[in-house]
Amino acid sequence: MSSPAQSKKTLRVDARALVESCAGWNSRLAARRITQFLDEELAESGLGVAQLGLMAQIATAADDTLGALARSTGLEQSTLSRNLRTLEGLGLIEIAVVESDLRRRAVWLTEAGARRLEAALPLWRRAQAKLEKRLSADLARRLADQAEQLVEA
Repeated sequence: MSSPAQSKKTLRVDARALVESCAGWNSRLAARRITQFLDEELAESGLGVAQLGLMAQIATAADDTLGALARSTGLEQSTLSRNLRTLEGLGLIEIAVVESDLRRRAVWLTEAGARRLEAALPLWRRAQAKLEKRLSADLARRLADQAEQLVEA
């Protein structure tokens, strides 16, 4: 049987290996750092990068239903609904029942939402340029594209 000191040493070594090599942990850490950076850069728009990205997804969606939006954003419907309620409360989006199927809901930008998104884009472009000086321009996109293989599996 191993001594407590030996167990701790093994646990510490194993935990360090996890911290250094776990794709889940490291991608979440990277996402938090990038989000913090972009949120600071976008502060004057009154939108965080998560809100801005969600609004951009809504603006570009071919299918405006909540189910399609959840799939395209990789968010659980409950998480998506919570985030959408915030945007709806700000008057930036509208959510309505789909007339042809009362179980489905659709979402779109309001006029105020479209104006807010348009006004935030120059700030986002400037923030993105600053970010690209520190991180490879296509790194996050490649990671997201490769991670899609996990959904398809």
